[in-house]
Amino acid sequence: MRSLEFMRLKPQISHTTPIESDELKSRMNLKMQQTRPYYIVASVEVGNTTTKCILMAVNVENGRSSLVNRTVKMTRDVRGPKGGEEVFGYTLNNVPLTREAVSELVKDTLVECHRTANLSVKDDLNFVVRSTGVVAGFRTPEEVGNIIRALADGCLQAGIPPSSMTPALTIENIPPKFRPYTLIEKISFNGGVAGVFPPRGGTGVEIVANEMEGELATAGIKEGAKGTKVDYRNPCISLDFGTTLDGRVTNRETPYATTIANFCGLAGAIPDAVIKGTGLVDRKLGAALDVISEKPTGKLTWMRKAKIIEEYTDKIHDQIRIETVPLGRDHYGTVPVNPKAAKTLNVTLIGCDVGENASKLQELEEIGSKMHEECDLKTISAILDLTMAKVVQRLVKTALEKKLMSEETAIGITGRAAITGNKPKLVLKEIEELGIYKKPEENIVFVDDGLARGAAVMARCMNSLGTPKTPLGGNRGGGCVLGARIKHEKTGK
Repeated sequence: MRSLEFMRLKPQISHTTPIESDELKSRMNLKMQQTRPYYIVASVEVGNTTTKCILMAVNVENGRSSLVNRTVKMTRDVRGPKGGEEVFGYTLNNVPLTREAVSELVKDTLVECHRTANLSVKDDLNFVVRSTGVVAGFRTPEEVGNIIRALADGCLQAGIPPSSMTPALTIENIPPKFRPYTLIEKISFNGGVAGVFPPRGGTGVEIVANEMEGELATAGIKEGAKGTKVDYRNPCISLDFGTTLDGRVTNRETPYATTIANFCGLAGAIPDAVIKGTGLVDRKLGAALDVISEKPTGKLTWMRKAKIIEEYTDKIHDQIRIETVPLGRDHYGTVPVNPKAAKTLNVTLIGCDVGENASKLQELEEIGSKMHEECDLKTISAILDLTMAKVVQRLVKTALEKKLMSEETAIGITGRAAITGNKPKLVLKEIEELGIYKKPEENIVFVDDGLARGAAVMARCMNSLGTPKTPLGGNRGGGCVLGARIKHEKTGK
């Protein structure tokens, strides 16, 4: 077993700073808005495991986001299909979805989140960004389109106008109190979010179905890293470990970097499958977050159970495939992909799977069953922490072997399956063993609420609410690239 040296490591972790709704309301009066304006953004996300509405308040002077409120529902609790409704798809746990049921879930989550925060959808909310990871389990573009439309329907039913979901075209589209902070008369929204374009010649969605989540995660990690010692700008790797995996690799082009690789496949579905096998959760709909604490397992468990932790981690990894996605595949780890389009656009697809297209998740459940016979919950938690840290290491190693990254590349990680427990410390240790960095802690950052933070960044980008003094774009160690972007917009160079 490895030494317990990882326990002494100090990963850079960014936790969202909360702001009380009463304090926010007091700052939102006219006098305070003149000196400290807050732009309220709702991130609405329908995932395979959870459906969330997270309200973020963005200080438009410095671009930092604060958490106003979070409402989380289990996607498995979406109501069943009614007579006459068409089931257009299923989650990874085979929960049936109709457009009407999803829109109701979205509406209820949005309304509840605002009500419990004592905020008004009509009067206080400025912008909404919608995203979904459920596309990972779908088979056709039509199914993906249905859930995207269901998200929009739910927002509209909650009272959100279309103008709060689309980019501003002129300064007249910006609320008066935010006009002093917008750069829209100098530069318009051109599709780049946090200084990164999708793959050149495409949107990214034609390569991997949940590319928008990778876009949001990258932007959210960039914002969150501002509260740490890590300069997480381009070039960078982003890894988002929800139930499914998404993320990007960017290059160091300026004034906008380009996405040169995408990650896809399974992430949190791996520990979920193991936990289902233990019998501690529902065998069909259960998830690791139902029973595993976010708190780290103590040193005593790691010392006493070192051998069994290592053995079960190896058994799990024997079932996990991490590789560049082969040509000819239309799904990888249940995620719709198009490797041929990726090759055409010079983008590398790196996938994580269990068997072929999740075919061996049952084997992970069997391993979980054996673990439950031999291990207590703390030991199981430690096994899952080490398992996911090794997944991160294998993904990064693949990117390194494909020459997609170097010691100049920052690594950012978000998502429930990679930032809880001892995972950040273990990830630092695993990446250290690859020999990329002299000081991994200065190049790797962990961020909570990556998608919600990314939604806040996307809202700012869509309304040209940039912060040149604290830039998210440009390269590590460099300054603001606003001037270069203005020139790029005028000349195309």
